[in-house]
Formats: sequence, C-alpha cells, structure tokens
Amino acid sequence: MTPAQTTSDSSSTLLLNASVLVFLFRALAGGRTAERRQDVATQLLGLLSDFVPFSSGSVVFGRSEEELEVQFTDRELWNRLKTEGASYREHEENQQAIVPIYAAGILTGALILDGVKPESVPMLSAVASLASVAVESVREVQRLRADYAALERSVFGNGGILGHSPAILKLLDQIANLAPRDTTVLIQGESGTGKELVACLLHQGSPRADAPFVAINCAAISQTLLESELFGYEKGAFTGAAISKKGKIETAENGTLFLDEIGELALPLQAKLLRVLQEREVERVGATRPTKINIRVIAATNRDLAERVKDGTFRADLFHRLNVVALRTPPLRARKEDIPLLAEHFLAHFGEPLKTLSPEARRCLEAYDWPGNVRELSNAMEHAVALGGLGAVAAADLPESIWDAAPVGDLGAFQSSVSDAKRDSIVKAYQQAGGDYKGAAKLLGLNPTYLL
Repeated sequence: MTPAQTTSDSSSTLLLNASVLVFLFRALAGGRTAERRQDVATQLLGLLSDFVPFSSGSVVFGRSEEELEVQFTDRELWNRLKTEGASYREHEENQQAIVPIYAAGILTGALILDGVKPESVPMLSAVASLASVAVESVREVQRLRADYAALERSVFGNGGILGHSPAILKLLDQIANLAPRDTTVLIQGESGTGKELVACLLHQGSPRADAPFVAINCAAISQTLLESELFGYEKGAFTGAAISKKGKIETAENGTLFLDEIGELALPLQAKLLRVLQEREVERVGATRPTKINIRVIAATNRDLAERVKDGTFRADLFHRLNVVALRTPPLRARKEDIPLLAEHFLAHFGEPLKTLSPEARRCLEAYDWPGNVRELSNAMEHAVALGGLGAVAAADLPESIWDAAPVGDLGAFQSSVSDAKRDSIVKAYQQAGGDYKGAAKLLGLNPTYLL
C-alpha cells in the first residue's frame, strides 16, 4: 500500500468516525428517557476509546445549564468546568480531562475522562466541537417542531387532523363550513378514523367554543348507568342518590354534547334522547318537570344506522333527527399519501423527533390495509420506538401483522421466512377447507374476519 493510499484510508476512517460521533451526540441530546441516553452514552464512549485511550469516562448532558449542574455531585469538578473550560489535571493516582460542550453559547454538557494522556486534550476539544454542532442541530429541530405544533394548533385547534390528501382536504372544508352553524351533525366512519377529532374541531370553530365540550361514549357505560349519566337524577330518585346531580346533557349547557357510538344506545334511551333533540329539554331521573337546555348535538358511529333502522334496533325518527348533516371520516387506506406525515408525527409524539422512515418501512406501511386506521398506525409507531434501533425505522421494527403486506425484497431473511410460513399455512388450510375461508380459519384457530 502506498503512503497516499494509507493517508486516504486514514482520512476516510477519521471522517466516518466523526460522522458516527455526530450521529450519537444527536441521539444523546434527543433521547427522552434516562435508559435511552445511557445506552447511547455507552456506545459513544466505546467509539471514542478507539482513538482517545482512557480508562473510564462519562458523558453528561442537560437541556439547560441548571439541569446540567444538578448532575454534578462533585462541586469542585463543576466549578472547574465552569471556570476553566477544557482542562487537564494529573494526580498521583489519576489523569483526568474535562471538556465542556456548548450549544448556542450555553453550557449544555461535558466529557469527563479518566486515565487520559495530556496530548489527547486537543482531540477531545475537537470532539466537543462536533458535539456542539450535533446538539445545536437537535435543538433547532426541536424548536422547528415546536413551532410546527403551535402552527398546527392555531390552524386545527387541539388535536388537529393531519393530512393533505384530497379526502382530508374535503373533510376539513366541510368542517369549516359547518362549524359556525348550530346544525346537528352525524359523523360516520370506521373505528380509529378520528371521529372525536372532527367533533372537537366543529366545537372549536363554533360560537360555542368557550362553553363546555362534553363527550360521552354510549358503548363504554352500561345501559343501567347511562340514563343517569346522560340525564342526571334528583335526590332520592333511587337508593344511593343522596344529592341531586346534573347529567352530561345539562353540563353541556351553551356548549356541545358529543355522543360517540350512538348506534349502541338502547331503544328506551333513544326515545328520551329524541325528546331532547325535539324539545330542547331534559328530565332528570326522579324529576317532576323538565329543564330547558341550550346545546348543540354531534353524534358519531361506526355502524350503518340506516341498516339498524331497517332491522328495528334504531329508531327511524331519531336517525332523521341526528342525520341533518352527515360527515364521513375517510379510512386510512383511502388516504395513503398521508401515512408518512402521520407516522413521523407519531414518532415525535412518542419521543423520537429525529427518527424518519426507511424507504422499506414506508413501502410496508403504504402496502398495508390498516383495518385499525390511524389508531393502529399510532400503535405501530409506538412499537417501532419501543423495539427499534437508533437509526431510521426499518421494516423489521414494525409489528409482525404489517410484514405480511410488505413488498417482496423489503424484509430481512427472518421476517421473510415468517411471512412465507404463514402464507403457506393459510394457503394449505384454504385448500383443505375447499375454498371456504371460515373453514380455513377454524383449521388455523383464527378469527374468520382476521383471516379474511
């Protein structure tokens, strides 16, 4: 090997190490949990030991100088860091270097190494400069994300609907037109498509925005309790009713009442709700006279209420009272161009604002059918954060159910073999059942809907 080649290889190695150090410092500064930061710090010190020999060391970080100071139990060491900057001390039993790390002129971290040679201090100062660049970039990204979140809140309100697909733009346009009106709205859509977010936006864009937004899930409360929850009760109305209590409908006075999963409401309560909509009055359990109310009603369901009217489980007159204007939240499979934006939003929400999607992971997400919609995508990103590595989200970091939809060649050998084995088992069971998917599901011990 010629001297020129040796010099070139050495420069390439140095550049690679510097790039990895910047990446690790970014991960350290952006880590949300102590465990995550400790894992990154261990990797960083391991890489650093390859070109700066030392016996032991630590990397200390804080989001501010005050937070950094709390981590120093050795006051002499802290004072030395503050007053001397990068310094080297040699004691009888130890040789110690301490190097500050600044971000935008603010002391935010330090490298502390024991058993280090004095000639290594300039190298450590160069490493600290790389760290400063990395930390400043993380802070800038965090600032931009905070600005974006503030803009998002100002445009969409709390819990905004994200997306730029035609289906979402159409929905947002409908919300903008309906919000200022007192019109009763029925929101229809599959589970996990953001029906409550739509209801919140309708409320926030209305003249009632400063009054209460009261949400009640008709499927989450037993029917025996739902009547008193909705309509309230008078003192002595039943055993245990020691005081009078307003129901959810009354607490929404001058505001908005959101009835989620309205299709699960029992027929007797449907009749009472119909009176609320017709007469704008509510009668508590045990009361002798009704109370006038001023509310806007928004309902939501993932059921086909028209079909429930036909089979007699939902009142036709109540359906028509609720269905003054119907909005439909699109399923995620109908707005796949929004998936990367939503995925990165959830990655930031779960503590990884710097993470991105690898091309393979993105193709997996776009190929999947998303029966659980946006809620399932949120769960998938939490899974990727909890079990994935430090870099971009890989296909293997996603839940196994999403692997099955992955394009050929986007999975590793293990994931591909698992998917192939599952596919072979399904095909074999399907053939044994004579082409009946329910029979195949029984052979496999699976729910027929899941298999389908």
